Amino acid sequence: MNKANLLYAQSGGVTAVINATAASVIEAARARADAVGRVLAARHGILGALDEDLIDTAPLSAADLCRLAGTPGGAFGSCRFDLDAPDANRDQYDRLFAVFAAHDIGYFLYNGGNGSMDTVAKVSRAAAERGYPLVCVGVPKTVDNDLEGTDCSPGFGSAAKYAATSMLEAGLDLAAMTSRVGRAFVLEVMGRNAGWLAAATALAARNDDEPPHVILMPEVPFDEEAFLAAVRSTVSRVGYCAITVSEGIRRADGSLLMEQNEDAKGHVQLGGAGQCIARLIHARLGYKHHWAIPDYLQRAAGHLVSATDQAQARAVGHAAVEYALAGRDGVMAAIRRLADAPYRWDVAPVAVAAIANLERQVPAAFIRADGLHVTDAARAYLRPLIEGEVPACFAGGLPDYPRFALAGVPRILVPYRP
Repeated sequence: MNKANLLYAQSGGVTAVINATAASVIEAARARADAVGRVLAARHGILGALDEDLIDTAPLSAADLCRLAGTPGGAFGSCRFDLDAPDANRDQYDRLFAVFAAHDIGYFLYNGGNGSMDTVAKVSRAAAERGYPLVCVGVPKTVDNDLEGTDCSPGFGSAAKYAATSMLEAGLDLAAMTSRVGRAFVLEVMGRNAGWLAAATALAARNDDEPPHVILMPEVPFDEEAFLAAVRSTVSRVGYCAITVSEGIRRADGSLLMEQNEDAKGHVQLGGAGQCIARLIHARLGYKHHWAIPDYLQRAAGHLVSATDQAQARAVGHAAVEYALAGRDGVMAAIRRLADAPYRWDVAPVAVAAIANLERQVPAAFIRADGLHVTDAARAYLRPLIEGEVPACFAGGLPDYPRFALAGVPRILVPYRP
């Protein structure tokens, strides 16, 4: 009897450690050659599955996988695409399952965030309705750390390490250049509707006089007057003020402080909140001002990976394969915190249907009463996630990230026409 093949795919914004998960999935599946046939990857997520654009990972050697695990970005390509509901677009699922059948796919592992877990739930449901033998498992990933059901999300710890380091280093520059005029610096970080990355920059400070002095998070409505009063007070005390702004901060009426545009499916691209805050400070208080937007840099910093984050990224990949082979359909490999000090964790399955499309925000207990910073409880939660370093390989003075030539599997079906 033929063994079923496993299909892995990456989805959403990539991270510094998503390829560590990919390498772990491939390694774990190869170790179970008794149960798994070929290990395939879809190019550009679910879009590659629909387009029958598949990659055979067999040519990747053990040495290749080791290097892959230390490479940021998404080696197999990602996408931001949501499947329609199974009963709303039957043709879409007909195509998907035709591809699965043509390539003997019996296991489907999808590596992503909230929307990706919804895709896992949809594909699982559609397979059951069709009687197609498929085990679907979600593999968590997001720098936003907003996935429900897991204590933290792989990708977040490294992005948090980068953001906190950036604030630490910018703060030293800011302190050196402070004059009698007063100065403000604003760092805008990712996070959409959750302030986890913004909160993580608090780890840069050893006391209240060190940056960041103010943290603006989406969980707290922006109060312009209270914010400006805090900036003024900080500048009068230390001569400058450093502020972290989450891209998704909102006014009291719920409107975004700043947004870029909206796609055809209503997904809003955020960005510009930091510039808006910096200009507000200058207009109202007259301080010299600078702002920075690390954007892709915060999720692509392979030279500053958290060892904890990489270990968790690898663990969820390995666990996802084990869940798939055990027939645990419709679950996500979630990280479970067992203790804070010393930090201990493991991986446990959670049902994707219960968490798909939910957003896990920073809890009130992690936010200071004035809404402008975080509590010690937040620092205790965050600090273990950025611990440890994973030295990058360098060549010619730069990180030596490999570029793999990934050959496609020959197509069997007619081209996809959505």
